[in-house]
Amino acid sequence: MSEKIKVGILGATGMVGQRFVTLLENHPWFELVTLAASAHSAGKTYEEAVGGRWKMETPMPEFVKNMVVKNVADVEDVVKDVDFVFSAVNMPKDEIRAIEEEYAKTETPVVSNNSAHRWTPDVPMVVPEINPQHYEVIEHQRKRLGTKHGFIAVKPNCSIQAYTPALAAWQEFEPHEVVVSTYQAISGAGKTFKDWPEMLGNIIPFISGEEAKSEKEPLKVFGHVDEEKGEIVPFDGPLRITSQCIRVPVLNGHTATVFINFGKNPTKDE
Repeated sequence: MSEKIKVGILGATGMVGQRFVTLLENHPWFELVTLAASAHSAGKTYEEAVGGRWKMETPMPEFVKNMVVKNVADVEDVVKDVDFVFSAVNMPKDEIRAIEEEYAKTETPVVSNNSAHRWTPDVPMVVPEINPQHYEVIEHQRKRLGTKHGFIAVKPNCSIQAYTPALAAWQEFEPHEVVVSTYQAISGAGKTFKDWPEMLGNIIPFISGEEAKSEKEPLKVFGHVDEEKGEIVPFDGPLRITSQCIRVPVLNGHTATVFINFGKNPTKDE
């Protein structure tokens, strides 16, 4: 790639935004040129805006320290220098849906880490190894938004990304009952042990909202694009997922234990 793609981060000062910053440092494809956050952070350098809230284990990259943070609500100003944006804004769901669509309508593609648009029928929720064909629905989304280039695409819940590729690989054996337990790090809640010292040596056996995501989101990933309706139809075959989601005293990384019953039992070699 001779010229890097210029990208921005919406919600750059939060924990997910900080992770985007570290991942984009010296990236072979992308050049981070714009940081945006709330009005409280706007006009400050990134180092000033984050202050003592830097949550990554590695130091803040030097190249972002003096970048001036823009107001995420000033959409036209944020998008003027970027090819697309990564979204990690922390707002109520209806506000996230609205502002991500506002960005898309400026002909700026939005790649979102948020859950707000995961169940919008014409927004692809993609694990690239499984369902890249879902990107076809973007053409229908563009018609709804009135855009030629802008669109929104999202990632699924982080915990399901561990085991859905295995389920996809074994589809020929008709997995029909899945019992999964996820053991989720505190970073998934936007926390560190400094923020959440009571998690040291502790577990929380229930994470509000996570079980529904674990049970339903794979069905959209395994669904299909209905060209007539212009939307993704979730898989409605004989697949039932039951989950329990547990918060554990680990900083980064989720673990999943998965038990599967197959309609056609595979051999050990298979």
